[in-house]
Amino acid sequence: MLTGKQKRFLRSKAHHLDPIFQVGKGGVNENMVNQIADALEARELLKVSVLQNCEEDKTVVAEELAEGSGAEIVQIIGNTIVLYKELIENKQITLP
Repeated sequence: MLTGKQKRFLRSKAHHLDPIFQVGKGGVNENMVNQIADALEARELLKVSVLQNCEEDKTVVAEELAEGSGAEIVQIIGNTIVLYKELIENKQITLP
């Protein structure tokens, strides 16, 4: 579980990132969760964009992605979700 200070730090790191994945009309599926999990293994921190034609609520999408990939939700702002997964090896981000 992330503290408020850690979430603030991660939000500042994620500010300059562009969304890598988009969740659209099909919603969240197993293939997308696997790809996001792989991307988190390489990057630790990423953004996911929820398109307007997505039928699910963005908080539900965020929870499904976080649960499926083992990540934590840093922030949901607008239609953008920021996810973080701490790596044991190849750690790039050191939390305060």
